[in-house]
Amino acid sequence: MDFQSQKLYSPKYNKKRLNQEQVRLLERSFSANKKLEPELKLQLANQLGVPPRQVAIWYQNKRARWKTQSLELDYNTLQVKLENALSEKRRLEKDVKYLQEELRKAQETMFAMNNNQRANHRHHQQQQDQPLNYFVSCNSTGSSEEGGSSSFHEDHEVLQIDELYACLIGGDRSTWS
Repeated sequence: MDFQSQKLYSPKYNKKRLNQEQVRLLERSFSANKKLEPELKLQLANQLGVPPRQVAIWYQNKRARWKTQSLELDYNTLQVKLENALSEKRRLEKDVKYLQEELRKAQETMFAMNNNQRANHRHHQQQQDQPLNYFVSCNSTGSSEEGGSSSFHEDHEVLQIDELYACLIGGDRSTWS
């Protein structure tokens, strides 16, 4: 055996295993200070009755485990956030599909209404091209005594359908186009 091997295996250099009380003290110290300063290392070594090197190695190992645990916690937190984001994405995609379907239905309804309106307008135009047999006059006054009501008179003025409608609902003939 060479000199280095003898040094490693001699009882003088064998480190002692820390007991639970010593570990608790080191854990409390680590909670307060993640980095081991030289003065603290000597103080802990004297207090625990172990070589300063053993305290330094314990701190080094503890810091490595702590970083690994922190990374695992960060990873788990990110994993949960990712799962929540993916779930929210799926929910929003469903909402988008639903809204697209609702929009399609509304567009179909509007298209059908426009077609009906065009058909009614053509029908209306055809009726306007024929002479009207309705002879009414509209006297729409804005006075508050009469309440702006429409009344029929004997002068038998011919009105178009839209004018007749305006007359019946109390519209002002001067604004008709």
